[in-house]
Amino acid sequence: MRLIFDTALYNLRMKMPLLSAFVLEGIVRRRSGLLCFAAVLLFATICLLAQWMRPDLDWRNDPLSNYLKGHYGGWVRGAYYVLSMALILLGAGLYGALRPQARSAAPVLLLVVAGVGLWATAITENDLPYFTHDQENLLHRIAALTTFLSVTSAMMLQSWRFHYDDRWRRHFGLAFPLAVAAFIALWIYAYWHGAPEGLRQKTVITLILMWLGSAAWWLRSQQLQAAQAVPVRLPPD
Repeated sequence: MRLIFDTALYNLRMKMPLLSAFVLEGIVRRRSGLLCFAAVLLFATICLLAQWMRPDLDWRNDPLSNYLKGHYGGWVRGAYYVLSMALILLGAGLYGALRPQARSAAPVLLLVVAGVGLWATAITENDLPYFTHDQENLLHRIAALTTFLSVTSAMMLQSWRFHYDDRWRRHFGLAFPLAVAAFIALWIYAYWHGAPEGLRQKTVITLILMWLGSAAWWLRSQQLQAAQAVPVRLPPD
């Protein structure tokens, strides 16, 4: 009996890498669009509700990072963490969905950097041990800047690659102008102070979320079409 159990356990361990790879491939190729769209929607909903549930903050003047601490700060941080993973998943999903001639590693890597930066943006508002308050603020600003620059650059590059895939070319007309608008809005936010900081920053975030949500929805539609056309592959024995 023990020999049978040990043999079964050994076979399971041998198959685990193959099973893990199969599950991961299935998520990236078949579910990444839906998961990313849900993550964007969750992030937008939580951050929007936080504007009303924090009367101690002024949504026009306070940037979104101010909502990471205090009441409901855990919910906002959680939304940041979910979106950070979604950025990485979206990059992988779009790369896999495009035809080989339309693929580029640059937007994928930038979305990975943006995902890590967004995670760091949230965690630096969590009273890190061994860091002073000034050090936390410095890390937070660097992480936030990295996130904004990386995600808006990735959006423009990825939108441009849509033009090289006949299945995605129809989305170029919306994706590229929206990405450029977000990139321009980012620099306006950084250098123009004629409007409240919170309003300027949240305008940039809104444009970014619009692009991410649209790209995730297009990816979902593409994956649904591909699932209907291609039979599901089973993992090897």
